[in-house]
Amino acid sequence: SYSKEAEQNLYSTVITPAPRGAIYDSAGNLLVTNRTSQTVLADAEVVNDHDVVKRLSTVLGIPVNVVRQRIQDASSGAQSQRVVASDVRNRDVAFIAEHAEAFPGISVESRTVRSYPYGALAAHVLGYTGAPTDDMLAYSKEGREISAIDTVGLSGLESVYDHLIAGDHGQRRVKVDVRGNVLELVSETRPTKGSDLVLTIDSRVQYIADTALANLIAPQGIIGEGKGVAGAIAVMDLRTGGIVAMSSYPTFDPTNFTGGISSEIWDLYNTDESYAPLNNRVVNGQYAAASTFKAFTSLAGLAQDFINLDSIWDCSGAWDGFGTGNVQMCWLHSGHGHINLRDGIVQSCDTVFYEIGKSFFDHGGQGSGEISDTALQDYLKRFRFGQATGIDLANEAVGRIPTPEWKAEAFRNRPVDAAWRGGDYSNMTIGQGDVLVTPLQIAVAYGALATGKIYKPHLLKEVRNSKDEVVVSIEPEVIQELDVDPKHLEFLREALHGVVQENGVPARVFGNAGVDAAGKSGTAEHTDRGDDAWFVAYGPFDDPKYVVSCVIEQGGGGSDVAAPVAAQVLGAAMAVENGSSSVIPVRVNPSTGKSIKVEATHEGRTD
Repeated sequence: SYSKEAEQNLYSTVITPAPRGAIYDSAGNLLVTNRTSQTVLADAEVVNDHDVVKRLSTVLGIPVNVVRQRIQDASSGAQSQRVVASDVRNRDVAFIAEHAEAFPGISVESRTVRSYPYGALAAHVLGYTGAPTDDMLAYSKEGREISAIDTVGLSGLESVYDHLIAGDHGQRRVKVDVRGNVLELVSETRPTKGSDLVLTIDSRVQYIADTALANLIAPQGIIGEGKGVAGAIAVMDLRTGGIVAMSSYPTFDPTNFTGGISSEIWDLYNTDESYAPLNNRVVNGQYAAASTFKAFTSLAGLAQDFINLDSIWDCSGAWDGFGTGNVQMCWLHSGHGHINLRDGIVQSCDTVFYEIGKSFFDHGGQGSGEISDTALQDYLKRFRFGQATGIDLANEAVGRIPTPEWKAEAFRNRPVDAAWRGGDYSNMTIGQGDVLVTPLQIAVAYGALATGKIYKPHLLKEVRNSKDEVVVSIEPEVIQELDVDPKHLEFLREALHGVVQENGVPARVFGNAGVDAAGKSGTAEHTDRGDDAWFVAYGPFDDPKYVVSCVIEQGGGGSDVAAPVAAQVLGAAMAVENGSSSVIPVRVNPSTGKSIKVEATHEGRTD
């Protein structure tokens, strides 16, 4: 028994980190790779040799106390070599090698660190890496043994698919003395590189989306000098659910997190002035849907027979259908006059949709009682509003479709505001009030209008092992078939086509992009800040292949501000589809973190 214990004490196993797998776009362009970093390592007992510590300090340009602290760090294991410095200059490596007798217990090893060749391109999709947290060390994921020496994914796909990218540790079997000092290397197993990911993202479309947002919002690198303060774009393939581009601005460079982010950059990313560049607004941003919602609330009215394809209303510009004295205005204060449902959608007439909302109230529990108080909400759930899309990213927001129950709970301390009123319906039908959606939800829902199918959006296309063999291939997943009267759906599609074809700015910008599209604009109004600009479109109209949604926070009017961006990005996707794209992506700069004060101006809605 003593002999066996002695044998166990004589030898120790030390793990070595594995290179992470690469990440490619759908065309095989390398988005994330590894680069070699010359790393200086020290045996644990070197901390007791003051001369060696002092020499390392001089050669590496690191204070003596920092060198000593790093050698004392035993978080990677008692017998593990300690990292003194990474990305060491070649001349310093050469000096240590040439004077090896002056540096006993010191070695230099080529390790790999994350590299992002395109900088901030698709940063929120790719995510960033770093050292594991204490929770990660304590609770390793299934199939992923995490050590303190590892680099782990902390956000984006680097985190979601960390167990695939990570690879398998190597092992060094060493002989130690009674004090734990390493005497000799007995055996070594090399680490195995992690699997590679191939994404649905196309770097050419992604580049256009990233640069379009940056050029609009911060043309000189300063937010407030352009239009809006932040924005988001989602592009989805309507045949597979694959996300072709996902862009959020302000943005960041994942390279800044390699080897640990500096306090200066971390502070920059977390100021009010920087407008939260780490936030992926496509999946985490929650916005009033504005008039993009009218496509769905018009279908809800048709489904209940409150309206029909020949219904006509008289829009005077001001509406008080509940007779309360609380007048709601149409965006066109002079009124649209007599208007039918198709033109109500094309011209985005609010009065038409106030009337639809009133019908739901009049027939609900506080009216005739023919339908439930959540009949409108239940219909909207057919498009999966108020729930996650299932995208393979963490912490997806679900938005909100308000109900009487939700309102009673939300305003329980303010009883006067907790009652469900007719105005809640008339606000909901135009995508205002308490309605919240994400840009990805809107893209998925409009994709359903275009195809009749709700796809589960996804970013991963396939996984390739170290032998470049496809071991996982993601198949398109239709979550549900759309439960809508085909005549109503055909009518709505033609109306959405009219939105693009018959309104000045959308007709011009989509024409210039060479895309025959259908879509809808929206301008979300706020009392305490500027209006949010929306545009969502799919195309080609007669054979839909892609849908794009775009929102610009405090950007102004949807047609004027968001439509040109949506048209440019949809045009880029179609150019790739047709083989005519000439885009060559280059490195994308992160946002600077700088902004100037933006006044909460309201230019007046036109959609």
